[in-house]
Amino acid sequence: MFLSGLGETDALTLSVGLLALAALLLLKRILPLIPASQVVVVLAIAATRVLGLEHHGLDIVGPLPGGLPPLGPPDLTLSQYGALVAGAAGIALVGFAEGLGAARTYAAKAGDRIDPDRELLGLGGANLASGLCSGMVVNGSLSKTAVNGAAGARSQVSGLTAALFTVLTLLFLTGLFEELPEAVLAAVVISAVVELVDVGALRDLYRLTTPALTAVYGLAARMDFLGAVAALLGVLLLGTLQGLLVGVGVSLLLLLRRSSRPHLAELGRVDGPAGSGPRWVDRERESDATTEDRVTVLRVESGLYFANSEFVHDRVVDAARPENVRAVVLDVRAVPFVDATAARMLDRLAEDLQGHGAALLLARDLGQVRDLLRHPHALYPSVEEAVRAAHARIRGDNGGDGER
Repeated sequence: MFLSGLGETDALTLSVGLLALAALLLLKRILPLIPASQVVVVLAIAATRVLGLEHHGLDIVGPLPGGLPPLGPPDLTLSQYGALVAGAAGIALVGFAEGLGAARTYAAKAGDRIDPDRELLGLGGANLASGLCSGMVVNGSLSKTAVNGAAGARSQVSGLTAALFTVLTLLFLTGLFEELPEAVLAAVVISAVVELVDVGALRDLYRLTTPALTAVYGLAARMDFLGAVAALLGVLLLGTLQGLLVGVGVSLLLLLRRSSRPHLAELGRVDGPAGSGPRWVDRERESDATTEDRVTVLRVESGLYFANSEFVHDRVVDAARPENVRAVVLDVRAVPFVDATAARMLDRLAEDLQGHGAALLLARDLGQVRDLLRHPHALYPSVEEAVRAAHARIRGDNGGDGER
């Protein structure tokens, strides 16, 4: 919403916010032991009270009701509960995603690991208690975690301390914050979150590709970078929830685009270390790899499912069209899964290759791939054995003369 709201910028509010942000950043740099946020908040409240800034159009927090909220379930009818289910599910999903992101970010800084299941249980219990106390939705806010971390928090004691002071504030101190400018609150959050802005990480995501990958997948080769940029722009233009959905949607589309056009590498033989036998490698990556006469060896570098099965089928059939090709060896070790559509495609592929006078042989298959194949295929534990079997079959089909 930042960019869409630029036309409504108020000069006084902008000035107060920038001044507070500059003071926060300066204090953190030159006096790191001083609680900069508390100092700036106190000074802002004092300046508002002395100068009467709220009378000049500056938005302040305003009246805050004191006391603790009532205990008990929300005062809603059953039909109202039902109407809230869809929105509640969306809020829960976004809250968990943001909380898990904050936990992982700060756990990585401390060299710790987190358990997503425990995070989910903790958030669920906290939200249940919050719902019985007229509270807001509980989640691991990245901005609030940043403020907490910038203040020097190192353990869960910080949360207990914050809860204690929150209760004391609700009971006795709400009046002190009524004249706090909202722009100063925003500056406190920005000064904490700015430490999490990692331009270098975005640059690394852009560089996380190679010319070979770009040639194969095009824009989808930079799917992580494009997803991050889409989420960033979505948050700026539409808001947090909508921006997150935009980022997820773009990432899913790029993933579907990449998986629907998998790379089929043509393999060639190179000599391996002494005693280890030959290796079969992508010919585009190793130019000295040699091909086999009348046998084409391909490797599918993706799972096979309904979105890419026809693409793979057509590519393999095209590889068998030359007159001298009598067999196609498909290295499927890089295929982690197949669905029913892909299993039927492999059966149909064997029949279509026979129509071109070529045989289909599978090498280095995974057990779960074999389990879904309806008809027996020629399966071999290695590409080398599959190629030898292909040559033997070609010789047998030609009466041992070795000609087509």
